[in-house]
Formats: sequence, structure tokens, C-alpha cells
Amino acid sequence: MSATHLATPEAAPLASGDIILELRDLEKRYGPVLALKPASLAFRRGEIHAIVGENGAGKSTLIKLLTGVIPRTAGDIRWNGKSVSLATPQEAIDHGINAVHQEVMLCRHLSVAANIFLGDETVKFGLLQKRDMVRAAQAILDDMGFQLPAAAQLDSLTIGQQQLVATARAAKRGTKFLIFDEPTAYLTRQEAAQLFTLIRRLKAEGVTIVYISHRMEEIFELADRVSVLRDGQMVGTRDIAATDDNELVALMINRTIEQIYHKEQIPFGETLIEARHLSGKGFSDVSLSIRRGEIVGLYGLIGAGRSEFALSLFGRNPKTSGEILWKGKPVAINNERQAIGLGIALAPESRRDQGLNLNLPIGLNLNLPIYERLTKGFVISAGEEARRADKQIRDLSIKTPSRRSLASSMSGGNQQKIVIGKWLNHGADLFIFDEPTVGVDVGTKAEIYRLFAALLKEGAGILLISSYLPEVYELADTLHVFRSGRLVGSNPFHGASHEEVLAEAIGV
Repeated sequence: MSATHLATPEAAPLASGDIILELRDLEKRYGPVLALKPASLAFRRGEIHAIVGENGAGKSTLIKLLTGVIPRTAGDIRWNGKSVSLATPQEAIDHGINAVHQEVMLCRHLSVAANIFLGDETVKFGLLQKRDMVRAAQAILDDMGFQLPAAAQLDSLTIGQQQLVATARAAKRGTKFLIFDEPTAYLTRQEAAQLFTLIRRLKAEGVTIVYISHRMEEIFELADRVSVLRDGQMVGTRDIAATDDNELVALMINRTIEQIYHKEQIPFGETLIEARHLSGKGFSDVSLSIRRGEIVGLYGLIGAGRSEFALSLFGRNPKTSGEILWKGKPVAINNERQAIGLGIALAPESRRDQGLNLNLPIGLNLNLPIYERLTKGFVISAGEEARRADKQIRDLSIKTPSRRSLASSMSGGNQQKIVIGKWLNHGADLFIFDEPTVGVDVGTKAEIYRLFAALLKEGAGILLISSYLPEVYELADTLHVFRSGRLVGSNPFHGASHEEVLAEAIGV
């Protein structure tokens, strides 16, 4: 099927009784910019409806419109056949419309139970009934199949576990229409399976699920129908059985899926870093090396020790034993400044919490590691500051009207580019990328992979950590597998099958 075919109206219109929510020429304009062009779409009661598109295609705008975060410019939204304004988040919630966002929007200093009951607390004689809420929250979590402690403080959980808490909170509200935005980005394989079980159960109970994800295998595993957004325009909708991933990718970005993973044969150079029997918090007895021109991949389930090992190489977490050699010489990396001084850069797993200052402009974020170079005496060179930032914005195709725009205003893909761009500004020999494409669309993935190739050609080495097996499998020259804090397998490029790598990670 061609893109033109997909964009045509559906042959069999939905019966009005099947429709819970309908968009009629819904539009959102920011000044002269159309973030969402007039879009018409109907959602069936009790269906799983996937929405796909690149970052900036209009998905986030659509979510904000449906959840009452922003007002529409034009068009009509009909809920059970009647026009509704959805002017505030509370109005959306009152109708039964909820969303679980990619970035957890909960109170991390409160308990899991307090977050689940936030705004709906159990109170007796003016006092919070914390024990009652913990018991009730635990029953909710257990019923949903989420193996989480209701009494624990939220920030003691992993990002993936916090995502499940957000899901439990949304599902508890009497939800009839539930939007998931990249829900498995930080989930382990087991947690994702628990989430999928809950989604199917909600569907069976008549809840409409809108599922937004860049992971095509999830779309085809879960969805009944899929709609494609491109450049703020609704390209079309089809039953999931009537399309395939190649067609959807081509519709989103006008290129084939084979063009996404960009792998070039680049000769290896000297060994940049070598870990010998390295141990630390979360990992033990790890030995590996990375050469110039080489991508070394680390795969394993979340919590397997991959990120902890990388953070030790970067000096953020101290090693407890073992040795690190940099360009053949033993070195002590006791803090991040020492690592950066050697020529090591880290793009961390959580770009929002660890990689960016969201309330600062893009240009300032891009230049953060190099302000010493831009300063003469106590004066920053404004011209050089602007030149350096604009170069990274241009080279990385960061979609922004200005370097002065706040990092918080950018899409997930563009935020990731900012994290990468600041280290490109600084320069490094070894780049550590921890989950670099989480929540990133396929087009931006392709751009990041081409950036990897450019870095390798310039003589850098890359340590790539990813929970997404196809990514490390197709890109890594050497693929190491972690399980329970230990390195349990090492494979050359395509030296083992997907099944063998996964078996090493799981331990079967």
C-alpha cells in the first residue's frame, strides 16, 4: 500500500454507537505555526488505538488537547456524541480521560500510596489515614499485577517502576479513555509484560486505550488500529492487520526501515579504555575494552548493572576493586571532572534529570561544558557563545526557533540531541551513550546512528548501553551481555542470534 492509499478515508465508517470520542477538524495554532493541522479521527469504545509519528509530528499536541492542558484553536471534540470543551485537565478527568506520560509527573518525595491517592486522600476527623491508603493502594497494585511496595517512597523506585505507579493512579480514577505516551521506555521486560496484561484487561472492560510508541513491535502486538501523524497532519488510519512496519515507517519519515540502522565498516585504532576485573556498586568483576572506531554494546535487563558499570568509568560512582587503563596507562577516575579531563563524555539514561537544565535556554545547555573556553577574564564572549550553540543546532538539526528557547519546550528527540550536542561542543575520545534513543522517533534514531558513525570516523570510541536489543545487535562491533551485575557473555558483530543474546541476559 502506498502513502496515498493510506491517507484515503476508511471504507467502512464507524457506527455512531461504537464511538466514544471523535475529533472533527481539530486544530492547534501557535501564532502563524500550525502544530496540528485540521484533524478528524474517531476512537472506538474498548479499542487499542495506536498513534505513531516522528517527534514534532503533533502527537504531544494531540495529547495536550485531549487532556485539557491547552485550548484548541478550531474544530470540535465530541464525547459520546456530544460536543465538549475539554478546557481544563479536571474537565478531561471528570469525563474519564486520563494520560500516563513518558516522563513521570508524580511527587517523588511522597509514598507510592500517597501518589496513587493524590487529590483523593482518605481522611478521618481531618487526619490522613495513611495506613488505610497503603493497604488500599497495595490491593490496587496487586490486582493490576504490579509487584510494587505501596509504602515505599516513590524516589526509591526505578524510573520504570514509577511509570507503573503513574499507570495505577490513572487506571484507578474511573478511566474510560486512557492515553499511554511511550509507556515502556523505562520498563524492564517483565514490567512491560505486566503493563500489556493490564492494557488488555482494561480493553476487555470497555476502556479505550490510545497507545503512542516508537517501538513498532509493540504497536503490532497490542493495537487494533493505527493512525499516522506527519508534520502536524493526520496521514490516515488503518486496521493493524492491513499494514506493516515498513509501510508505517515510510509514511512517517519517507524512508525504509533498512535505512534506519546506519552501520559502516570503520577500522579500529588504539585501545582507549580497558577495565580489568572492575567492581563497584551494582556490578562485579567486569573486564572489557573499547578501541577507537569501535562501538561496544552493553545489553541486559534493567538493573543488570550496565549503567552502574558505565557510571564507574565516568567517575560518578567509585569502584571498589579492579583497575582502569586509559590509553594503556593505569588511571584513577574518582570524579566526573577527572573523566572529562581524560576525554570521556556521558549522555546519561535520564536526559531530563541528569543530562539537561530544563529551565535554561538551549544555547546555554549546549555550551555548559565549555564556558571556561568562552571566557576571557570574567567576561563571556557573546559572539563565540552564539556561534558554538548555533553550530550544534545546525549540525544536529535541532528543531527550535532560537537558541534562546528553553530546553523544557523541546520534544524528547530534540532534548536528546541537546545532550549529545553539548559533549560534541566539548570534544571527547570516548562517548558513553546510556539509552540514547529512549522515547525517540525512528527518524531521529537514524540521525543519532549517523552521528555515531561520524564520531567513529573522527577516531572516537563508543560505549552503547541499550535495553532495546535490535539497536545494540545491529550497531555494536562487540556486544557484552550483563546479568545480575556480572558480564555473562561477549559476542562479535552478529556472532550470536537474538534468541541467544536474550537467553544470556535472562539466564536460561
